[in-house]
Amino acid sequence: MEDIYYAEAIRRALLEEMRRDERMIIMGTGVGKGGTFKTEEGLFEEFGENRLRGTPISEAAIIGTALGAAMTGMRVLVEISWNDFLCCAMDQIVNHLAKMRWVSSGQIKVPVVIRTSVGHGRGGGQDHAQSLIALFMHIPGLKVVVPSTPYDVKGLLKTALRDECPVMFFEDLLSFGKKGPVPEKEYTIPFGVADIKRKGEDATVVAISAMVGRALNAAKKLENEGVNIEIIDPRTLVPMDKCTIIDSVKKTGRAIIVESDCKTGGVGAEIASIIVEEAFDYLDAPIKRLACLDTPMPASPPLERYILPSEDDIIRAVKQIL
Repeated sequence: MEDIYYAEAIRRALLEEMRRDERMIIMGTGVGKGGTFKTEEGLFEEFGENRLRGTPISEAAIIGTALGAAMTGMRVLVEISWNDFLCCAMDQIVNHLAKMRWVSSGQIKVPVVIRTSVGHGRGGGQDHAQSLIALFMHIPGLKVVVPSTPYDVKGLLKTALRDECPVMFFEDLLSFGKKGPVPEKEYTIPFGVADIKRKGEDATVVAISAMVGRALNAAKKLENEGVNIEIIDPRTLVPMDKCTIIDSVKKTGRAIIVESDCKTGGVGAEIASIIVEEAFDYLDAPIKRLACLDTPMPASPPLERYILPSEDDIIRAVKQIL
């Protein structure tokens, strides 16, 4: 094991997969110069412009080109620096990329990974800091990945790059400064397998992406008061490991979902519905959902912090349902 940053774990996954499969290419604005967040440093020098393609700023053209390349035998990683700009390519993603395997009865493979970031923590404002993860959970044909740690982001990205279906790969900028242990030997993490980040008996906290770190910090403070919470990181939302979540709720009798999407129609609403449908009789208290306020993300850092769920919010929610 070696302690490395989240961004470095991404870079190593890309490097290993490009060396493993010469069909893999990377496309996007800023590609070839280290990438927007320096996750591609050194790749251009090794693989050249044929495999790292800088593009014009046209998200629809980028996704459309990636789809065509994938259908003709390439494996394509698309870098869309901010998930807000996925809106500029919704026709290509929703009506074409997500549907091609279905309309061809599986005859056409679509190995496209769209890497994008949720820009929390930098005062990005309404068009650089919102989270659109829940939108893409609703689209059949897309897989949705939300890694929270360096270990997870590397293993899940390698799995995504070997998949034959389109994958939406969301990285929260709040995680980029985090360090964590990553094996030096090769490994992958299968989709649809949640990780129990912390075991506990008093309540289940299902935390999404960067909210995992906040939940773990809250758990340490609660432990000092004699409260032990279990923290589940789904890691992938499509497919989702329902069994791990349900088993935990059956054990603790209480559930809190923490996400950085807006609350209405968010990831937490779907997970709460699953719990109600499959474990309602085991609940000893109402399910709590912690999410962003239903408002555009402000550029003011204090207001941004106010809108995002905090460690104190998690602690307060746990105490309310105990």
